Amino acid sequence: MTRHSDRAVDLADLERLAAVLLPAEVRDFIAGGSGTERTLAANRTALDATYVVPRMLAGVEAAATRTSLVDTVAALPLAVAPMAYQRLVHPDGELAAARAAAAAGVPFTVSTLSSRTVEDIAGTDAALWFQLYWLRDRGVVTELVARAEAAGCSALVVTVDVPVMGRRLRDVRNGFALPSSVQAAHLAPGPSGAHDRRAGGSAVADHTGTAFDPTLGWHDLEWLRARTRLPLVVKGVLDPRDAVRCVDLGAAAVVVSNHGGRQLDGALPTALALPRVVEAVGATAEVLVDGGIRSGVDVLRVLALGASGALIGRPILWGLAVDGEHGVARVLRLLGVELEQALLLAGCVDVAAARDLTTHLDSCLP
Repeated sequence: MTRHSDRAVDLADLERLAAVLLPAEVRDFIAGGSGTERTLAANRTALDATYVVPRMLAGVEAAATRTSLVDTVAALPLAVAPMAYQRLVHPDGELAAARAAAAAGVPFTVSTLSSRTVEDIAGTDAALWFQLYWLRDRGVVTELVARAEAAGCSALVVTVDVPVMGRRLRDVRNGFALPSSVQAAHLAPGPSGAHDRRAGGSAVADHTGTAFDPTLGWHDLEWLRARTRLPLVVKGVLDPRDAVRCVDLGAAAVVVSNHGGRQLDGALPTALALPRVVEAVGATAEVLVDGGIRSGVDVLRVLALGASGALIGRPILWGLAVDGEHGVARVLRLLGVELEQALLLAGCVDVAAARDLTTHLDSCLP
């Protein structure tokens, strides 16, 4: 049976298909950034302005995309990024996305604000990482870490760039709120501020303002490092000095991220921040990156800039909205096909070789 997603030849096709299917306010919730969305746009602009210098006469017949990310074997140098409330776009939500990730052989990151529990998602047999937001209730933080460990997660991803939620004007204009059928499955059941619609405001932002602890600091990272056996990944780093300090405190990896342009509007695009973080960290930890990845060529670009791999976000939700598990599988399949061809055209026998490519930044970048 031919499915809608089978017609997609790139991720832009899936974005267009999803845009037709999703309610306007859900589409805005996924697509939008904070403020004037300058950083959201700059993530894409910076990638488009990054050019890779291919090597010729490499004698490469096939390129290997298999690698290791934070001690997790991955068929591609990709992991599914943590994304909240995936049942907004498909009834199976995170279960469908994780099943597709398992089939593709890439890690799936379970969000604190997942609409399915980590225990349920573990049943998909995906290689799981667990993303942790820092909550005001330290007891709940401790419980979530224990649940992630018990469910077999192989890494703990701490998001540090949301002391408060950025002002996302699309959600404010829409008065966005979650439907009653979508809950934060890891948090206390029952009524939540995220469902309380009000004009001129975002109920999701209201909820996170109540739940998240804006005082998260270095001492909290030390406390967490001492209380989990899982490799620690710190997500939301742009300054090389912060990256080095994370590693000094025991982080196995950092994720260069501006939260997909959804936090500080005007923050540096990730493709520009990445090389300096890689240089500062050196061989002491892995450096991952997210923000605007839309093709296998983009993955090649960030590998050439020094990343160990990339986190893929919004396109997963497009595929999920269009065709559930099959749609997410299509996203990952397209990225894999594009990356393998990009490696071959660049003269790279494998992912490691891509990191030896040189890059050029187009001066047209604003």
